[in-house]
Amino acid sequence: MVHEGGPRPGAANGPAGGLAAEAWITRLDPPLHGASSGPLAGLRFAAKDNIDVAGVPTTAACPAFARTPDVHAAVVRRLLDAGASLLGKTNLDQFACGLNGTRSPYGAVPNSFDARCVSGGSSSGSAYVVATGQADFALGTDTAGSGRVPAGLNNIVGIKPSRGLVSARGVVPAAQSVDCVSIFARTVGLAARVLQTAMGFDAEDPYARQLTLATQALPARFRFGVASAPRFFGDALSAAAFERAIEQMRALGGAPVAIDYAPLAAAAALLYDSALVAERYAAVRDFFDGHEAEVLEPVRSILAQGRNYSAADYVDARTRLHALGQRAGAMWRDIDVLLVPTAPTHCTIAAMQADPVALNRALGEYTNFVNLLDYAAISVPSSLRADGLPFGITLIGRSGSDFQLAELGQRFHHATGLALGATGEPMPAPEALPVIAPVATTRVAVVGAHLSGMPLNAQLTERGACLRAATETAPVYRLYALPGTVPPKPGLVRVAPGEGAAIAVEVWEMPLAHYGGFVALVPSPLGIGSILLADGSSVQGFLCEAAALAGAADITHHGGWRAFIASKGAIA
Repeated sequence: MVHEGGPRPGAANGPAGGLAAEAWITRLDPPLHGASSGPLAGLRFAAKDNIDVAGVPTTAACPAFARTPDVHAAVVRRLLDAGASLLGKTNLDQFACGLNGTRSPYGAVPNSFDARCVSGGSSSGSAYVVATGQADFALGTDTAGSGRVPAGLNNIVGIKPSRGLVSARGVVPAAQSVDCVSIFARTVGLAARVLQTAMGFDAEDPYARQLTLATQALPARFRFGVASAPRFFGDALSAAAFERAIEQMRALGGAPVAIDYAPLAAAAALLYDSALVAERYAAVRDFFDGHEAEVLEPVRSILAQGRNYSAADYVDARTRLHALGQRAGAMWRDIDVLLVPTAPTHCTIAAMQADPVALNRALGEYTNFVNLLDYAAISVPSSLRADGLPFGITLIGRSGSDFQLAELGQRFHHATGLALGATGEPMPAPEALPVIAPVATTRVAVVGAHLSGMPLNAQLTERGACLRAATETAPVYRLYALPGTVPPKPGLVRVAPGEGAAIAVEVWEMPLAHYGGFVALVPSPLGIGSILLADGSSVQGFLCEAAALAGAADITHHGGWRAFIASKGAIA
């Protein structure tokens, strides 16, 4: 059941200093006003309380840790300069260590739709104030899903940028090499506008990067990866909601592709079950070693675990992670974007507090691997379940795909017809997203060494080409095995009606900007011409000069190059 304006339980005491404290936000009185003009003028935002605001205590939800910085975090400074006004600092799981929003001495943050349920964490307060309309947008952080899980559980948008795109200077680290500042808003358009304002290289941030961003939208027909057997921990309502999301993605032009989720799951497990957890301890080591008793459980045990590993253990864990990244990277040959549930289930606050480790891990089932493997992600509302609780999906892409994901995410979100957050407000018109333009593409049919899994297929994939169909030509071609070529190559020749057969081909879609470079790689006696497909359409494709057929073996009866190679017991 939706609570009008969200529940408002009594809050524990927050930081002192005349600031108004609630379980989800400590408000500045008065708010900190930004510039009088700019792309974010008139908008109100909140910042997670592990992000510095000059003159305001940064607690990271640990009173003994509290310190008052003299300068704003770099991202806060950018937003104020763009005209936004800061309302206050939001509650979080202590030291950003958790995905549920109950690990704070200032109170558990409730879900904006049902106060019995968790808001998700660690950026729990940031999601709550956005979902309930108290702020237009908010900053969170994301190391293992903290900028996505609360978005999915509260019917709002959460952008987890590519690592290093937004400066983390002035942010209390959780695991500094993979930390990201995240953005919550009720619409994709506003979240993307905030990201465009917030991003920028910062030479004083040791993990900042100068990234090349994708500037073209995904093609009208795209491929989205889906785990072959997704886990929902017995939550049938979320499982059904995800099936509906897959159908909605189909309606937008997507084709689902089953992917091997095992390397992603294995990478996620390394975050807490290997020496990588030492980075959590290193982030607050100086404080923790002197104040361990003042840290909440289970945060205390997680941080203390980091002491148990050697430098060699850490190197081994990083090597395992890179190996898993290589395995996982193979999926991008077959998909344009990965689709996962943002969170597989909802949990009550009582259940989470009774079993804080296992249930917290369940909430991170589809988030923990993303930063470790250097991907970008956006969580978008998908539906309200039969029990009235929100369900969200996350779109994941390679580093630099941030605005490309936002473009698809905006189309998906607007197609749902959902109200905004927990406010009941209707969806506004979509915004024109920054840096994104439609992509011009062309289709090309391949018949031999460029087929999927064949030696020259990388010439397609490294140019951003995507497999669109495995089909056949019209029955007006003959296929030959050309002599003296390494690797072996076929020759496709058009013949008169009644003299040929249908030949198996793959049709790939390639950005037009890369097509000329691809064609330049085609060696004589092969060339590019128009190929007639079985459905009557024509595409560009490989054809062979007739003069090259002297001494060539006619292999038309095999029906295609792959079948011919299989008959020889060889691998092309």
